[in-house]
Amino acid sequence: MNAKTTISHRLLAKRRLLTAVLPALLAFGYSTNASAVATLPEQLIGASQEFLEQAVAEYLQRGDIQGREEIQISQLDPRLRMPLCDQELIVALESPAQPIGRVTLRVRCAGSAPWTVFVPAQVRLFREVVTASRPLKRAAVLGEADLTMAERDVGQLNQGYLSALPQAIGKKLTRPLMPDQVLAPQHVEQAELIRRGDQVVITARTAGINVRMPGEALSDGALGRQISVRNQRSQRVVRARVTGPGQVEVAM
Repeated sequence: MNAKTTISHRLLAKRRLLTAVLPALLAFGYSTNASAVATLPEQLIGASQEFLEQAVAEYLQRGDIQGREEIQISQLDPRLRMPLCDQELIVALESPAQPIGRVTLRVRCAGSAPWTVFVPAQVRLFREVVTASRPLKRAAVLGEADLTMAERDVGQLNQGYLSALPQAIGKKLTRPLMPDQVLAPQHVEQAELIRRGDQVVITARTAGINVRMPGEALSDGALGRQISVRNQRSQRVVRARVTGPGQVEVAM
């Protein structure tokens, strides 16, 4: 068999394959109109962009969130061959529950040739968050000089974040931090107002009467915590709640 005969056989096989496959493609709603097919990605991207912009705006408004958003629709597969929809496309958020981070949109055509396509996208929400301004050690009590505000994509902050300096100032670190590191809620806790061995004032309230007596703290305590305190008059050990620096209160 010579080269010309081999080429002729290949061309014949391709024609037979196309003849067999083309009716199936048309039956499933695929289009052979080159101009219609060429504009399909633009139709999908336009509808997806409009839907996401509205969804993000509503999400920010509901949560009273101040931020700057960036929306990017991922590049679509150039092999898409669905026809242009003769009705307005129906777009819905497939995942996640909120339009932040990596999202997937379900775009559906309910027209004469129905189809459904899943479109990936990325929604970045930039907010001012609390970060460390310098290296910080574990158990450090945070001051204003230790912290700064910086813009970050909060969709990438899986551990959460703090959005205002007062949420961190005066609190104690639960772990060391590097400069520019974002503070998450689990990175801070209430700092101890009372240390073991401190002299404290014990207050007992009953029927509108306040009784005060001197005491000694037997453990460290942050605001609102229960600690052991020794009444220096009776030498009795009681449990008391920290109400301020050097101040504890006994429940009566």
